[in-house]
Amino acid sequence: MDATFNYYTTTSSSSSSSSLSSPTSRTAHFTKPSRRRLHRRRENLLTGNFFRRRIFRYLLLLILLFLSGVITFISPLFALIYPSPLPGSIYRSHEIFQNLLSDIQSDNSSEIQLSDVWRYKMKLKEQKPCLTPATRQDLEMSIVDRYLIIEANGGLNQQRASICNAVAVAGLLNATLLIPRFNYHNVWRDSRQFRDIYDEDHFISTLKKYVDVVRELPKELMEHYDFNITNVPNIRVPAWASASYYLEQVYPVLKEQRIVRFAPFANRLASSLPPHIQYLRCLTNYEALRFSNPITTLAESLVKRMTLDSSGSGGKYVSVHLRFEEDMVAFSCCVYDGGKHEQLEMDQIREKGWGDKFKRKDYIIDPIRNRINGRCPMTPLEVGMMLRGMGFSNTTPIYLASGKIYETDKNIAPLKKMFPLLHSKDSLATSDELASFKGYFSRLASLDYIVCLFSEVFVTTQGGNFPHFLMGHRKFHFGHAKTIIPDKRKLVVLLHNTTISWHTFKNEMQTMLEDSDHKGVTIPKIKKSTRKNLIYAHPFPECQCLQESKLSSQE
Repeated sequence: MDATFNYYTTTSSSSSSSSLSSPTSRTAHFTKPSRRRLHRRRENLLTGNFFRRRIFRYLLLLILLFLSGVITFISPLFALIYPSPLPGSIYRSHEIFQNLLSDIQSDNSSEIQLSDVWRYKMKLKEQKPCLTPATRQDLEMSIVDRYLIIEANGGLNQQRASICNAVAVAGLLNATLLIPRFNYHNVWRDSRQFRDIYDEDHFISTLKKYVDVVRELPKELMEHYDFNITNVPNIRVPAWASASYYLEQVYPVLKEQRIVRFAPFANRLASSLPPHIQYLRCLTNYEALRFSNPITTLAESLVKRMTLDSSGSGGKYVSVHLRFEEDMVAFSCCVYDGGKHEQLEMDQIREKGWGDKFKRKDYIIDPIRNRINGRCPMTPLEVGMMLRGMGFSNTTPIYLASGKIYETDKNIAPLKKMFPLLHSKDSLATSDELASFKGYFSRLASLDYIVCLFSEVFVTTQGGNFPHFLMGHRKFHFGHAKTIIPDKRKLVVLLHNTTISWHTFKNEMQTMLEDSDHKGVTIPKIKKSTRKNLIYAHPFPECQCLQESKLSSQE
């Protein structure tokens, strides 16, 4: 038992002893593998992080490349679907006006004094000796029993051009001219005839030395046509027909029939004519065509009232020919700030005035291109901003020559804010004075013509016959009368930028005024006669003979 006990004791002791005596060896056995694993884990972790970073970078690069490709593809497509508006293509003037209104109202600097407005003087270059054409009496020409009938169409000044051309043709063909007849038009809607607009007696007496003018045709000749002028055969003459065309094509018919009729007669004579025939145009436009007494009397009263109200500027005022009537806005096919309501209203006006003209397949309506090309009528707001920018103070008297402004209250209000001394024939004349003029567009336009003629500065905003005739008339009678012709292509670009400053806009307007002044006093170098350089807008040098003879007769 003892032995057994000893065995177990020894074994147990030995085992315990062994177990207690070799902790190091056991630790070594388990520790070494743990460090390797840790090292491997660290290596694996580092390697995994490295690969994960590389993969992340690749993914990020791929995403960026993808997004770049999408943007590259989508941008042109987006631009096609939603293109950026071209500079000057959209009417934003009303927004810019609101942005700059406080600057405009606080700008008290006045750089233009109406009492000393002329910076440039007109000089005629290369003047040639002026020979007044021989009269019928000098040429011993007898009154020929051949008659010319013309029917002038259009508005006041288109009819005026037709009258001047009719006198020239009568002189060319040695025919007696019947007092021109006026066509009624559904846009101008004026049934008045020659004597209602012009002084018939003065017209006949002024021309009698060169062309015979009669009020009625001989009874025996009218009897042949049942006393109806419309029964007289109408000769269709091509536009801008030359003098040789009339001599070769029309004269034989006139010689045979004794009478010819041209209806309509607008723009039926070339610009370039023999000097003695061109002289007849000058004589008719600048001397023979004098407005009738009722028109002249009221117009003179309006000029006097305008002058009295302009006492602060030495009795001088600025006139503006504004073409913002509803028919003009409709005809231009331009878009303003009236939205859908404006579009529907303009469509109705176009249909009423011109039928299906604007609905034809071959008629292209392009408001954007019209605005960029400067073909849109200027609004009263744009006129006011332009003049204030050019240096006209808010105390400048303004006469507004216009028909009924489209949406008058809305569109005139901004101009009135910039120029409180704003007048028109409606504000200067009483209702009784205008009663006999109401509804007669040519007579109302005649009042505007005379008041603008005597203004110190004339501003044209749209072109056309009215400003062309008026510019020529002012140059002929006053030598260098100031006319402002805005660069509308430049203006629409400036008024497209809603962040433009008043200082920048003002500098641009003053540059525009300088350019306009230079052009206004320059005699165009005419290499080839065109519609644009007719004597109606540029009387010199072709009408110099008439001016010199007029001055010599006054001495």
